[in-house]
This record gives sequence, C-alpha cells and structure tokens, in this order.
Amino acid sequence: MASRDRQQPYWQPPTPPGPNDYGKLPPLTIWNTLTHTKTLFVPLDWKNNRVTWYACGPTVYDDAHLGHARNYISTDIVRRVLKDFFRFNVTFVMNITDIDDKIIVRARQQHLLEEFKDPKRRRENDSVEETNAKALAYYIQKNLNRVPAQSIPQDIPQLVQKYYASELRGESTEPGDTAAKIMMHINTVLRAAAAMTEAESGSKHFNPAIEDILLPYLDSKYGATIDASDYSIFTKLTKKFEDRFMEDVRALNCEDPDIVTRVTEYSQQIVDFVHRVLMKGYAYKTSDGSVYFNIKSYEAAGNEYARLEPWSRNDASLISDGEGSLTKTSSEKKSDADFALWKASRPGEPSWPSPWGNGRPGWHIECSAMASDQFGSRMDIHSGGIDLAFPHHDNELVQSEAYWCGEPHSGQHQWVNYFLHMGHLSIQGSKMSKSLKNFTTIREALSGGTWTSRGLRILFLLGGWREGIEISDNIVKEGSAWEDKVNNFFIKMNDIVDNKDKIQRPEDPQKAPAVSPTPYDNKISQTLAKAKDDVYNALCDSFDTPQAMQVISELISEYNSADKNSITTENTLEIARWVTSIVNLFGLNGSAKVDDGSIGWSGIGVPEHAKPYLVAISRTRDTLRQQARASDRLLTKQLKGMVTPAENGSPSANPEAAPYQEVLSKFQNDVSSLEDSDGLSKDILQLCDRVRDVDLWDLGIYLEDRADDLPALIRPVTKELRATRTEQAAKEEQRRKAKEEREKEAAARADRGRLSHLDMFRTADYSAWDVEGLPLKDQDGNEITKSKRKKLSKDWERQKKLHEAWQRANTP
Repeated sequence: MASRDRQQPYWQPPTPPGPNDYGKLPPLTIWNTLTHTKTLFVPLDWKNNRVTWYACGPTVYDDAHLGHARNYISTDIVRRVLKDFFRFNVTFVMNITDIDDKIIVRARQQHLLEEFKDPKRRRENDSVEETNAKALAYYIQKNLNRVPAQSIPQDIPQLVQKYYASELRGESTEPGDTAAKIMMHINTVLRAAAAMTEAESGSKHFNPAIEDILLPYLDSKYGATIDASDYSIFTKLTKKFEDRFMEDVRALNCEDPDIVTRVTEYSQQIVDFVHRVLMKGYAYKTSDGSVYFNIKSYEAAGNEYARLEPWSRNDASLISDGEGSLTKTSSEKKSDADFALWKASRPGEPSWPSPWGNGRPGWHIECSAMASDQFGSRMDIHSGGIDLAFPHHDNELVQSEAYWCGEPHSGQHQWVNYFLHMGHLSIQGSKMSKSLKNFTTIREALSGGTWTSRGLRILFLLGGWREGIEISDNIVKEGSAWEDKVNNFFIKMNDIVDNKDKIQRPEDPQKAPAVSPTPYDNKISQTLAKAKDDVYNALCDSFDTPQAMQVISELISEYNSADKNSITTENTLEIARWVTSIVNLFGLNGSAKVDDGSIGWSGIGVPEHAKPYLVAISRTRDTLRQQARASDRLLTKQLKGMVTPAENGSPSANPEAAPYQEVLSKFQNDVSSLEDSDGLSKDILQLCDRVRDVDLWDLGIYLEDRADDLPALIRPVTKELRATRTEQAAKEEQRRKAKEEREKEAAARADRGRLSHLDMFRTADYSAWDVEGLPLKDQDGNEITKSKRKKLSKDWERQKKLHEAWQRANTP
C-alpha cells in the first residue's frame, strides 16, 4: 500500500455569501477528496442556486454489476438530496466511455470469436481441439506461470494443486485483489481443462466453457489484423451495452442525467484540447504520433500533481492500469508517470485524424474535454468511484488546469471545487470488479430475486455514500429489518386512511383516537419536529444517510410504542406523510415526488381488481370469528346474513380478478355447507384459518388479525411474512420430530419391559442364579465379584420397573 507521507496541496475554498446574504445557503458540508475533510459547500453560482456536476459514467463493454450499482445509486441519492431537499438547481452531466483499450480488446475478441464459431470464416488452420490446446497454453503462460504451459488438460487439476496450494487453501501472501485475481485465473483454467478433457476427440464444436481462455489467444494472434476502419465492430458492442446500462440504472430507479456525453462524439474537441495543452508547454509528442502530458514541466511552473492522492503518485501498478492494456511503454517518455493525452493507433485499433497522425484519445483526456465543453473553466462537483481517484481523476485535474490556466480568475486556477468519490462494494475483502469476475450483474440480481431495487438502495443508504460496504449477512439483515419496519408502518398508515371513519367512530367509544390534542399527542408532535431537525442536520453533515435512516427508524418505534388512542388521526397521518416524503427523497418509491402529500410506498397495497373480493372475504371472516368465539352453541341459522357479498355484486370481467372471486365463492359455499353440531364454532374457526393461511396466502394476500375487535388488516404477503412462516414451520417440524423421537423412545422402553427381570440374566454368560434370577457364578463357574454383583443389581432393578410398567399397560 502506498505511503501517506505526502500531503495534499492547498485547496482554495469558494467565496461564501457575505453578511447581507447570510442564510441563502444551507450549512451543508461535503467530504471533499481534494482535502480529505468535510468542507462547506458553496456553489460557484450560489446567487442563482445553480450547481454544476460532472460524473464519470460507465465504460460500456459488458453488463453493469452490483459494484456499479453501488456507485450510481449513491450518486443518485446525493443528487436527489441536493436538488429535492436543499433545492439546488443541479445540472448533472454524465459521460459514456465508448472507446478505450478495454472496449477495443473486447470488441475484437467478440468479432474474432464469431469468426471462429463459423467454420466458413474461421482463420485457424488448426482443428478446434488443437486451437483450444494452444489457447490453454497461452493463458497459463500469461496468468499462471508456475504451471508448465504445455501441460495436457487431464494433468491441470493436479498441477494447479501442486503449484498453487497456498492460494487454494486461502493462504496467499498476495494482497486481496491480487489473490482474488489468481483464484479467478485458476477457476478459468480448471473450467476450461475440464471441458477439454470431457470433449470428444476431433470435436468441431465450440464449447462456451473454453471461451475465457480462447478470447485472449485469438486476439493475441489476429487482433492486429482487424479492419479497424470498420467502426461497426466497436459500436456494435458499445451501443448494446450502453442501452443495457441505461435500462439497468433505470431499473435501480436512478434518474437520467440531464446531459449525456460520449467520447466518440467529441473527437475534434479532444484534439483541440490536447493541442492547446501541447502549445502551453505541458505536453510533448513522440515519434509514433502519441502525445504525453509532461508532469515535470507542469510542476516546474509551480503547479501540483496528484492532488487527490499524492501518496499514490509513484504506484507503478495504478499508473500502468491508467494507461490501458494496449499501451506499450515508450522509450521516448520523459518520465514513467507521464500519461497519454493522445495515443497513436496501431493495427487493429480504431483511429481519428489529428495533427500528430491518426490516433485516439487517452483515457483521462476524454472527461477533461467533455466537462470543459459543458461547464467551461470551473465546475462545482466532479464525481466517480473511489478507484478513479488516482490516476484518472488526478490526471484529469492537471491536464484541465493546464488547459485553463491563464484564464481570468482570482487566485490559483481550480478546475473542480468538490470531488466526491463513492465507496467500493466488496465481497470477501475484494472489491467487486469485472476484471476479477467476482461480480453479480444488476440484471441477475434483480431478475433472480436476490435483490430488489429498493433493497439495494436501502443497503447503500445505511452504508453511506463514501464508505466502503462489505456484503455480509449482518448488513443484509439490517437492510431487510429497516425495510420491513417501514413497510409495516406504511401498511398500518394506509389502513388508517382507508378506514378513517371506522377508526374514529368504533362501536366502543373508549377505543376511538383522540379528537383534540392530548399531552401525549403534543409529545409525539415534538418527537416529529425533532426528527425533522435531526434529518436536516444529518443531511447537512455530508449527506449522512445512515443517521437519517436511524432517525426514521426511531420515529416509527416511538409511534409504535405510543398509546394510539392518545394521538389524533391527523397527527398520525402527519408522521406518515413526512416519513413518506423522506423515502421519496431517497428514491425508495419509484417516481413519487418528495412533496406529493402521499402516504406509503409502492408494493404495500393489494391489487385494485382484487379489493372487492378481499374486502368481502375479510368482513365475512371477521363476523364469523367474532360469533364463533363468543358462543359455544352456535347454530347454522345464526350464520344467515353474516356472509358479505362482493361490492360489485357480479362476476368480474377482469381475468386477473378470477382467483380472488373463486376464493370468496368457495368460502361462502363452505360456510353455507356447515351443519349444526356441538363443534360448529370450531368448524367455523378452522374455515377462517384455512382461508387466511392457505387460500389467500397462496394468492400473495395475508389477513392480519388484530385485537380490540378491529377488522383484519388486508395486506400483501411480504418477504418478512414468508420468512416468519418458514421459521415457524421449521420450529413446528422440530417439535414434531422431537415428539416422534419421544414416542419412539417410549415405545422402545415399553418393548424392553416385555422381558421379565427374573429372566434377564438367565443366559449362557452365567452358570448359577439366586431365586430372583441374579447371577451367582459366571459361565466358568467363578463367583460373581461384589462390584459386578452391585452393577447387575442396579440393572435388575431398572428392568423390574420396566417390566412392571409393561404388565400394567398390558393387563385388561
């Protein structure tokens, strides 16, 4: 890990409003990576409440994963708070990187793979089997070089076990991500070797399990022969994954950027940008037509490099990653840390014209050119994942400030005032990463039922926007508990709204809520006011969402423990509306607006087409239960008039309503079919339980019975309810098994009692006995020792009791 001895350079705070304008800005502080402290947020155009924000977007060569979701959801939360809570006019620009080394390599690989799959287009003269063997050797030599490269597939498992034993035991001495990458390569090789071993000799068919070793081999052999002037080879890939990325982040309920920029649409602006930096003496060109930023000349002019992470400036691994996998070390570079502004394109790489020859943008320059085109020489916020801080964002800063230096401004030029970096999402200590292949795509997570958009967002709200989050059972449980708590609260609040008249005028006046404020009502109002202040203060403290989430949870707990009859309905609903406004603010409720006055979030209501039938079932069931519990001698004639018909009174034309209508009809028929008996009340209660626990449950509906003769709460079956039922079923199964074991043991004991204690020792092990059957001599005629006789006597006494119990149980 890089040493942190180096200090960050001075950061110029923006000029805050003067005394006459005090109070026009909230006391918002933001953790700023330029200072690694919380700094007061003052937008450049604070008079018009305008905020400019540029965010680094995706490199579109594959599906986005949960690590990306972490970045974009957290960014979306902060953006929503700025514009919907603090009421800033935010202009949010996000770029799409649609050309870079990773995209070039992936597009070429996919193009070559399609050719390889088609025998008519295949470039290889070797058979599929021979090509696979060469690809395996190439992959092993490059990534697992302890294993002999020419090993046959059948020997690979034993060789990997031999040479990578410590990694397989989880005892690698390498850093976390490096160790994870080694395991990724091991798994790739083992999977390919197994597929090759199982394949029939001479097979001409492509096996997908070998794809990961085949792709780099094909690219190493034929990548340079690709006709890179055919841009469709690359745009086919980027257009597909840009569309899929936008679908994914919309599925996560992230708001669209105000402006989207793409690198390929900015080629001329990037050339102009590089040219200006070159003309100012902060860059140099090489003989191949590349242009590099000159860090030495930049610092010699009194500027600072690596302002975000000065301790990382000599990290060779990070510097190499920043230059890209296709970049070859140039002997003409004046310093190893100098980075490419413009890369001369080699065969197999797309290119655009420039004064230095055909080439393409360096990775870092793209954001500088696009952000500068949108916002000019200064912006308020720049953001991205924490892994971009160095070298990407540090390089952006120096090349942009080199470009803009000399522009009219007060003090030293500062291109970005606030840098926000979103924390990693980690699995077992390693960040989630495409390169490590330790990721779950957003699509897989949402479609597989592992996560919901809301559940993920709650997780990141609880974890905070800049802190790293490790996916663990504890944080998943914490997120689920928070969601269930709010879910239950909203269900109860909607029930109050739906049954306001019944709640305010129940049959028992003692159970009505307060009409005018009471002392406790005033207390809960004060609690709400404090909660509002606490959330405001939390969000002013660098968007401290974990604290805000805790405030909401504590407010709901306070309400849940309150005497509901001491709180006016309106005060209750005021709490509900405010909690709703905050979950709306955080993006937990679809497209709902913060101040729309609604109560609750999506997913807590039952389907509209089902409501008439569910209400009829619930009312009928409530009435029947009350009567059955009140009388042991209920008669069927008393049941007449208790069955509530559906409100519309006729079959629904909506086919989606049919299942609910069938449950109502069956319930009504079952009640009508009951006959008078001593157990009629019990039969009614069993019917009521079955319609709740089986018929409606199977339709995703649950009737929650409540005390004080309140009507059952009609609610959807939630994950929490399913988990509770599963847990109860498991406990019931444990009890059943325990009972079964007890019965088996009792039966075994009873069966053991069949043998008389007088006969239990009359075996070949002994040769003499007393009158009660206790042995006197062993089989050899030796007298039984005193200690042995004592033990035999105890066994005899136990068997006597068992036999006497057996006799009593079997005597008529």
